[in-house]
Amino acid sequence: MSAKEINPEIAALLDDDAALVPDFSKIFDTSDDLLTEDSDDLLTEDSVENFSKQTFPTIEKWEQEPNSTFFEKDFYSKVLTGEGEYSKKFHDLLQKFFKAEDPQEKGVFRQRLIPVWWDLLKSIATHFQNSSQEKRWAIRYAYFLPKLVSAEQRQMLSKIVTENVYAEPIHYVDEWFDLILDNKENPLATDELKSSRTHVPTKTKAQLDKALGSKEANLALLQNLMLTRSNLNTELRTHVRVITQHKAHSSISGVQNPFTAEQKYSFSQINDILRKLNKVDKDINLNIARYKDADSKFEKLDDRIQQIGEFSKADKNAIERELDSVRQLTKMCVGRRGNHLPFLMKTFFSSNIASIGTRENVIKYMSWIEQIDSGVFCRSFRQKRNRIVPHTIIVPCYGDRGICWEPFEQFNRATSRGRIAVPMYPKDIKTAVIYALGDLRWGVAKEKAAHYWMEEGLTGHYYQWFGESKQRGDVRMSFLDNYFLWITKESEGVQKLEKEVRNIFWRFMPFPQPLKDSLKNRGFVYNELYKRDINKKLSDGY
Repeated sequence: MSAKEINPEIAALLDDDAALVPDFSKIFDTSDDLLTEDSDDLLTEDSVENFSKQTFPTIEKWEQEPNSTFFEKDFYSKVLTGEGEYSKKFHDLLQKFFKAEDPQEKGVFRQRLIPVWWDLLKSIATHFQNSSQEKRWAIRYAYFLPKLVSAEQRQMLSKIVTENVYAEPIHYVDEWFDLILDNKENPLATDELKSSRTHVPTKTKAQLDKALGSKEANLALLQNLMLTRSNLNTELRTHVRVITQHKAHSSISGVQNPFTAEQKYSFSQINDILRKLNKVDKDINLNIARYKDADSKFEKLDDRIQQIGEFSKADKNAIERELDSVRQLTKMCVGRRGNHLPFLMKTFFSSNIASIGTRENVIKYMSWIEQIDSGVFCRSFRQKRNRIVPHTIIVPCYGDRGICWEPFEQFNRATSRGRIAVPMYPKDIKTAVIYALGDLRWGVAKEKAAHYWMEEGLTGHYYQWFGESKQRGDVRMSFLDNYFLWITKESEGVQKLEKEVRNIFWRFMPFPQPLKDSLKNRGFVYNELYKRDINKKLSDGY
């Protein structure tokens, strides 16, 4: 392919100063020789999740030093190299797209580019771990042709922090594929029937997931019990210190005062603490036994799978199915009327890193929402509440709203992380994260209520209001829109919700007590809800 055969507009895109065209002779080579570079090290998690974290970490590093890879003139060539007919088909369509002058014709080529891009990504996803870094960035950012974005946008992309230094389950798409390929996480759930020749026998894998869930749940309970015991020990030491300190008698030399009323009060407190410590100790012993039992079952099942020899690496078909699921995530984030173009073009996203769905920005807004909706990540098991942050997949698309794919895994409802998605290039990243967590709220409540979801709990009360007030449309979308107002307006004392909806949210998604204390002085409505809380607590009916 010579420089003369390249459309000048495309040539201009490929180089700043002159119509220098990359060497395309190797792009369409179907041989197995691929460019190899060390892929980014991936932060891995232990086999048992740690649910002792109560808050998100403070973000200390918002940007990194610019990555020179994003400015390479042969970036496009390296992305397409080794992808055979997929790269050739995509390149040909891209040429036709830029050559087209008629808007209608251009729109036709644009629509044809969308499925071809996904086919190209499917090819890249099967081997990107052992290939060039450019292929990984094509999956992560939907970035493949430097001149399709501005210099400022390239600079911004190159500064996005690539490593997950916070050990939070917030993943870019390529990182999620790493976890799936290495069998560290289960694939996204689908409604499709699986082939009988699965990677891991379905029944055994389901049993393994249940055993892991029981193991993690008991570990979480033990961690909570350790924290309770530590607090009781601190309280005990305080009271012991009180009763062992005696002042000298004011009138008799060499004699100390008898126990004061405060010290005698500490006697009763110490007895109460000792009773609590005894109960905690029994619970610790019980849960250690349960943990060992669950661990034994887990090890036996894991050994059985290892003996079968089918649990080493996910196959090519598995990652292709996962990419299909990610494509569905993208469609859901974008919506029917959104911009479904699956790769970066400068007119569709900002060059301001603060408005992009980076890992750091997602954590920032998740933390902010959790300060308002403190129970958004909480799930109860054996009368204990665990804070379980869902796996959050950042998908490179122009969607405006995040979505919940599954609130938790089918075979491990106790401790498994749900799966939500957040678009990387939304109009407003805060809004996208709010909708994602609102959808998580709805999904968890609905699954918890099971077939009673229209009658009980958060979803049941909301559904009944929705029907009685003769609302139109989708009940879930109505909930999400109201959740957005709950987080952004009602939390600041701005009344935007219907009275009944506010009552439902106040009961099932209560604000933290300090926020309630502040809102009670912001109007009659909040003051009445605050008083109702007090009355319910006094009557033990809340």
